[in-house]
Amino acid sequence: MVMEPMEQRVWARYDRRERWMRLAVMLLVAAIMVWAVRDVDIYWPWVWDAPVQIHGLLERMWPPDLRRANDIFAALVETVHIATLATALTIFAALPVSYIAAQNTTPNKACLWLGRFILVASRSVNTIIWALLFVAIFGPGVLAGILAIMFRSIGFVGKLMGEAIEEIDRKPVEAMEATGAGRAKVILYAVVPQVMPAFFAIIILRWDINIRESTVLGLVGAGGIGVILQGAIDTFAWPTVATILCAIILLVLIGEAITSLLRRKVL
Repeated sequence: MVMEPMEQRVWARYDRRERWMRLAVMLLVAAIMVWAVRDVDIYWPWVWDAPVQIHGLLERMWPPDLRRANDIFAALVETVHIATLATALTIFAALPVSYIAAQNTTPNKACLWLGRFILVASRSVNTIIWALLFVAIFGPGVLAGILAIMFRSIGFVGKLMGEAIEEIDRKPVEAMEATGAGRAKVILYAVVPQVMPAFFAIIILRWDINIRESTVLGLVGAGGIGVILQGAIDTFAWPTVATILCAIILLVLIGEAITSLLRRKVL
């Protein structure tokens, strides 16, 4: 009796239908990318000439000019002040919004949707747009920068805090409610202790982000190091631009080191 050879099975990650679907999706994405590139009307000779222009710009920037070091340092301090004050104001504005935007603490559906609308509106508008609006209202200066950073930060801090509140353990809350404790005491003794680690981590992270964002607010007249940077670019003072860019990088690195240290202490 002759035994027929067993059919050899070949393992494949995707079956035929899945492979065709993946191919169709990739072709669709490629078509969208080609359409987008053609629609934005890129002037390709400038793209091919970019390496030469970058080399020439770097040559004009070297060596950095340190004659305005005092002015640059003062602008950096102002930048840090903008980020710090905006972060502090964000705490008072974002915490109530996060409370009403969390499903397990909001008083009613109307407050829930109001809180979420505020969070979405805050995140939907870029910091530069907020800065332009407040410069138009209050005029150029630090106040416009602080308010721009604050209004942008409300959505970030409020959303993450709202998610942290929704993830708390309900047992301490139910235990306090069973004893007849009021809403304020429930929040203070059952909710706040559970979200404090997340709160500090979020605030530290947002302060780090705000330092980065506050470095460019001066480009639209909202104070900080960006004012000097814009002036140097407008007057083609490229060595001064190089000094300012190095100072911004140093500031961001110091901020990153501080926030990393604080996060390790908190978490």
